[in-house]
Amino acid sequence: MNKFSSGFTLIELVVALTIIAILAAVALPRYISLQSQARAAKLSAIYGSVKSAAALAKAQCQVDLAGVSLNPRCTPTAGFVDMDGIAIAMVNQYPAANGQGIVAAAQVNPLTDQITLTVTGNIVTFAINGGTAPNCQFTYTEAIAPGQSPVYSVPVTNGC
Repeated sequence: MNKFSSGFTLIELVVALTIIAILAAVALPRYISLQSQARAAKLSAIYGSVKSAAALAKAQCQVDLAGVSLNPRCTPTAGFVDMDGIAIAMVNQYPAANGQGIVAAAQVNPLTDQITLTVTGNIVTFAINGGTAPNCQFTYTEAIAPGQSPVYSVPVTNGC
């Protein structure tokens, strides 16, 4: 009786597992780097969104102050502007540093955007979840007087 069995030998299995381990050791650091790069890109995108939203809100406030708007609600030091049907709180002709101000103007959602917002006085900190604190974040400080611009900190992307 001739017995024929098929399958893998122990040597073949060890070689296959070794190759898989080597590939994993090479791919894992690249994968971790991609996650960090993605968080840094998200931070840059939100930074740009915040700066653009502040400029657009300022422009709408200028229209209100010029008397061109049909329903002006922005004053030199306070008020609201309408952006896409949302009332944006204004301070010194720029969005306020809170949820009704710059956060609403930039249409940032902490849940869907995977970020943490911290409001301290007249400063909002935008931090990307997954980064190491105090890295992977930037701040928006509202304008402190009429005619002055808000202050945007340089985004910190190391530690993302």
